[in-house]
Amino acid sequence: MFKRILLAGNGKKFFVKDIEKDFHCQYGFVAAAELRKRSGTVKTNTGVSLAIVQPQFIDLYSRIKRGPQIVGQKDVGAIIAETGVGKNSIVVDAGGGSGALCMFLAHLCKKVVTYELREDFVKILEENKKSLGLKNIVIKNKDIYEGIAEKNVDLVTLDLPEPWKAIPAVEKALVSGGFLVSYSPSIPQVSDFVEAIRKSSLIWVKTKEVLERKWEFEERKIRPFTQMLGHTGFLTICRKM
Repeated sequence: MFKRILLAGNGKKFFVKDIEKDFHCQYGFVAAAELRKRSGTVKTNTGVSLAIVQPQFIDLYSRIKRGPQIVGQKDVGAIIAETGVGKNSIVVDAGGGSGALCMFLAHLCKKVVTYELREDFVKILEENKKSLGLKNIVIKNKDIYEGIAEKNVDLVTLDLPEPWKAIPAVEKALVSGGFLVSYSPSIPQVSDFVEAIRKSSLIWVKTKEVLERKWEFEERKIRPFTQMLGHTGFLTICRKM
């Protein structure tokens, strides 16, 4: 677990695990006595000033171990905004993968249960759960296509190759008014999923994708960056009515 973060003026972050030892970085080293500060600034032996702060969730989240492709923050934010989950929400997540989505949801929600079939991914999930200090995640090495044990669930998220196979289990698990969100990289997957939803007790609300374009500011040169974070996946939002 990281104990402190050092911030340079250019936005670069340095993560400190041990505050009992001098910390070395590209700007020199910061003495251990300085690292005991919880806020303010410290100086390296070369005279460079760095801000010192305690790690926030988003800092630790940026360092989670990755295995399979993750659901990015722009899509995580959209899921939260579309469903309105919060401190009283119970969530079921499947394919847990590296846990980028379920870890973020656990930071906001009452409880998250994630289903992951592959044992190697389960190990990554356990490691990331520990590194983030999250106590409200239950990790199950199970196939969600075979059923969901949880009941009265507020949100189910699916990052699966064949999400339509999970619909019968989701119908039984969701509370009335609860949400189902499926994340798929390709339109054929989305099409098959929506057609299956229309034959179920759930209703299709919308399918969307989120594009992110950053801007650069250099004196009077203000313009979008040439490259943007474009398509990552399609979000299909459904609801039990």
